[in-house]
Amino acid sequence: MLGCSYGRIFRTTVAGGSYQEGLTTHIQGVPPGLLITEEEIYADLLLRKPGQGELASPRREPDVPVIYSGVNAADTMEGFPNANLTNGTPLVILIPNLDRHFEHIEQYRSTNRTPRPGHASYASYQKYGSCDDSIGAGFFSGRYTATIVAAGTVAKRILQRHGIEITAYVKEAAGVRAGELSLATVRERVAAFKKLRRDNDLLFNMLYREGMITPQMRMLEKMAALAELEKLIPELQEKKKFDLAEARAKYGVHPLMNCPDLDAADAMVKEVLRVRDSGDSTGGVVEVVATGIPAGMGEPVFDKLDGELGRLMSIGTVKAVEVGAGLAVKDMTGSQVNDQMRMKDGKVAFDSNHAGGITGGLTTGQDIVVRLAVKPTPTIAKPQHTVDKVSLKDAQLAAVTRRDPTIVARVWPVAEAFTALILVDQLMMHLAYQAIKKDA
Repeated sequence: MLGCSYGRIFRTTVAGGSYQEGLTTHIQGVPPGLLITEEEIYADLLLRKPGQGELASPRREPDVPVIYSGVNAADTMEGFPNANLTNGTPLVILIPNLDRHFEHIEQYRSTNRTPRPGHASYASYQKYGSCDDSIGAGFFSGRYTATIVAAGTVAKRILQRHGIEITAYVKEAAGVRAGELSLATVRERVAAFKKLRRDNDLLFNMLYREGMITPQMRMLEKMAALAELEKLIPELQEKKKFDLAEARAKYGVHPLMNCPDLDAADAMVKEVLRVRDSGDSTGGVVEVVATGIPAGMGEPVFDKLDGELGRLMSIGTVKAVEVGAGLAVKDMTGSQVNDQMRMKDGKVAFDSNHAGGITGGLTTGQDIVVRLAVKPTPTIAKPQHTVDKVSLKDAQLAAVTRRDPTIVARVWPVAEAFTALILVDQLMMHLAYQAIKKDA
């Protein structure tokens, strides 16, 4: 299978499937000396994992990462405290599937001859034939996005060392759009949402606070712990619910929807659930903002940075990507859309940012602003016309499998992570080019 790698210097390759043994993230280009922990990766993974309330699929995958290679097993020499630090070799992260029981597999097997409209089921069968991994949509399931989030954790850490910060959130869901807020407010509330999820995640505390898994454990010991965890999943599912009103009062955010506009978040959730109860699904918009970007980063012509950001459409369910003013530029005049410049305190300042921080494929030094249009979840409870892909006869299909009423509430951490993969790769190329330029 081609198409499973991204990046030139920071190169990520992913593998696995929804109901295979698990998923794998393989990263080349990670610099040595970073302390990347499984706890840190899990803190990002829990933001997108299913089974976290009414807006997500009830599948109970814990998404516990295991770092398999790329870090030192112990201090390499006496007096050099480098155990568990990255060593510059490929970093490999495993994410085992723990909630893949026969009754769920059978639900897919009983409907796999009738592809889900809007999903990759039909096209993937045409490409891979009868051996296509169609159980849970295999590699075309949203489950694969866990691999992107895991890689994004590493990328974000590198970017932070260079003063670059990325924030994603739900801008619109089910036709309800958030109002305009300052970036400082957005970041404060997104950080609070992430803390809420960590503090109220039973596994986070069990695994890392209570020491069920530690960095000192060998891989087989971690796998033994996960085997024990698998037995506890049904019990944990019943215990994991927390008081939404209490959480909102404590953290100042909506516990289910990462939208910093709380009134809009309330309306979003209400509308998503109304549509869900009718048997249907909804879409939305995710906005990503990156700050601290140096000017001049990117490449021209075929490798323009805004073109690279267009690769965010590689995320399942994303059907459009816009940078800056995006589609709105068609209704603007040149004088309105141009980001006019002036000097302020000895530096170039811009009166606006309709370009989203990118012109000619190169960064201007302004904030990068990207929005992703997320389509409604293809799996719905309403009868739909389809075909039997084997007999090629007309058929009907209604969902019997686990599903999300909207995917936008779980796509935002994937968008944040993928943006980090794009920007860290571009930053590495930029720093290399600038270093060579100085030496010339």
